[in-house]
Amino acid sequence: MKILVVNGPNLNLLGTREPDVYGTLTLEKINEELVLYSQSLGVEIEFFQSNIEGEIVDKIQQSRSDCQGIVINPAAYTHTSVAIRDVIAAVDMPAVEVHISNIHKREEFRKHSYIAPVCIGQIAGFGLDSYKLGLEAIVNFLNQK
Repeated sequence: MKILVVNGPNLNLLGTREPDVYGTLTLEKINEELVLYSQSLGVEIEFFQSNIEGEIVDKIQQSRSDCQGIVINPAAYTHTSVAIRDVIAAVDMPAVEVHISNIHKREEFRKHSYIAPVCIGQIAGFGLDSYKLGLEAIVNFLNQK
């Protein structure tokens, strides 16, 4: 089983970007931790990060043939991207939306997600553990199918 892990805009700046909100872990460190965690779950993961909405849409479309699920942190696109929402709805892969911070405790505009309604669930506010919980959730969901 292979899971696509997608990270949206500005997540490449983790570690230095607003550490009071996002912590000090870099995206590279999060990816390293997820590789270790994925091994304990017996799954393979593929990482993709882009600041460009269309590249994220293209990657999700291209992954249909070799990935069975998606863990996505759409970042700012959570609140703005109908295109990412539509591609998740269009492909035959379940998705879990994750966020490092608790988007529901932040600015009002961050509380709305275009992505969540087409996902099997949303996990927010647990830092690195949001990714781990999302990965575990998608694997459990796929194993129950």
